[in-house]
Amino acid sequence: MSVNDELASAQRALDEVLRYVKRLEQQLGSGGLEMRRVRMDADRLRESLALLKEGSSPAAPKKPQLVTIPDTPYDNSLWTDSDDEGLGARDRRAP
Repeated sequence: MSVNDELASAQRALDEVLRYVKRLEQQLGSGGLEMRRVRMDADRLRESLALLKEGSSPAAPKKPQLVTIPDTPYDNSLWTDSDDEGLGARDRRAP
């Protein structure tokens, strides 16, 4: 089976689980801690499956954007008020 077939099968099974959870809520009430946890877990599974579907779609793969870094030296004024790592500020004595 392909990934899409597996995801569709999982979606059908999850839809059935959600139907049973809804029936249980009608019979047992939705106020109990256990029922709320079951509902939250089922909702989380639905969200996770939706994320899997988004991630598995073979849409155009994103190509990372390349950033060119020039070979020219940096402007020294960028470092005028910086601290030397481990030494502190230039106008103070190191510990």
